[in-house]
Amino acid sequence: MVGLGALFSVVCFAVTMQLLSGGPTPAFAEKTPAAGQNDTSPHQTAAQPTLEQLRQQYLANPYNPVCKKNLESALLMAGVEFLKQKRYEEAAAQFEYAEELFSDDPQAALLRGNAAYLLKQYDLAGTELEKARNIGGDSIDVLFLLGKVYYDTEDIRQAVALWELAAEKEPGNMTIQNLLAKAKRELTVDAGMGKGQSSRFILSYDSGIKSEVADKVLDVLGDAYNQVGRDFGGTYPESRVPVIVYAGKDYHEVTGSPEWSGGQYDGKIRLPIGGMTEVPPQVRAVLFHEYTHVLVRELTKGNCPVWLNEGLAENEGRKEFDPPLTELHQAALKKRLLPLAGLVGSFTSLQGKNVYLAYQQSYSLVKYMITAYGWHTMKELLTALGEGSSFDAAAEQAYGNVGQTFGRIFTEWQELIAAGREP
Repeated sequence: MVGLGALFSVVCFAVTMQLLSGGPTPAFAEKTPAAGQNDTSPHQTAAQPTLEQLRQQYLANPYNPVCKKNLESALLMAGVEFLKQKRYEEAAAQFEYAEELFSDDPQAALLRGNAAYLLKQYDLAGTELEKARNIGGDSIDVLFLLGKVYYDTEDIRQAVALWELAAEKEPGNMTIQNLLAKAKRELTVDAGMGKGQSSRFILSYDSGIKSEVADKVLDVLGDAYNQVGRDFGGTYPESRVPVIVYAGKDYHEVTGSPEWSGGQYDGKIRLPIGGMTEVPPQVRAVLFHEYTHVLVRELTKGNCPVWLNEGLAENEGRKEFDPPLTELHQAALKKRLLPLAGLVGSFTSLQGKNVYLAYQQSYSLVKYMITAYGWHTMKELLTALGEGSSFDAAAEQAYGNVGQTFGRIFTEWQELIAAGREP
């Protein structure tokens, strides 16, 4: 098991960009136990004897370089499989053990840094990625990931510097080019922004926004942190959440979002509030909506259909401001509801009334799922998605426990809406 560096490098980049999913369960998920300790792993599969044999060979021959390298390679492969399944803690354990075997292996440090980044352990991620860079040089993977660490911790200037190096190495890499272009736009705007923070949020706000309004935004976010966190069964972010508030057109220029967009969460909460002196209910609703996306990402690790994500966000936002479901009622009356399959991906391509219908339809369906079958079942669904299950498999697991299928639930909701009633 040698010569796997290139494979790990490619997989590391792809996993971080969420281009990979699924894969067999790896055979080993723990460090080598001490002598006499129970050696049974909770993640056993038919493949485990092979990895166990490698471990036993190494323990019997700790100074044999071939045994040592074979075990490290197997641990890295197992960790990559865990990454693909979004089981980041277990992946991190594999990479940590592999790094103990070869402390000077840049791939082990790179992958451990990758897992730490996905766990939002930014200090550890930065340390490991800098180590990988010092040992192995400026690979695309190191520059990309280290730039992500700096970007997510609000050091945009350093992120731009790293991504510029990456773009020079691979000019045709559009992932890097797009990240770099967005970060440069943000850096230009960020230079004139005020700063604020709380124990839960890091706020940047346009120079046209008064600091008193920025403080009120932080207060509302604090309310969202507590209320939405309770609604989600005690779910809270692993780290402080970056928030950027724009006064004017900078919002659309930086995010590239459609004109109808009034807020966005892309790892940072972003919203335009113009020249407001207060935070009205409509803006409170947007803040609660966008903060809900933070928790959905925490639970599902990004593996969530958009209609479910937006429906949950609307469910929380509408507790602050609840306009009528005009488009939904009209579409139900005319039997022109949007097909659910068309709401799995981004809503950004939608236009006109379909934009409002997509959000209202998603909200109504999600509210019915919660009202009829309980939040605990919804959280089970989100947790299963976070463990890498497809939506169909996650829904079968969650709603099968209450004797239902998602298909029947969807039909129930359709009949309710057709009758002119709301969940």
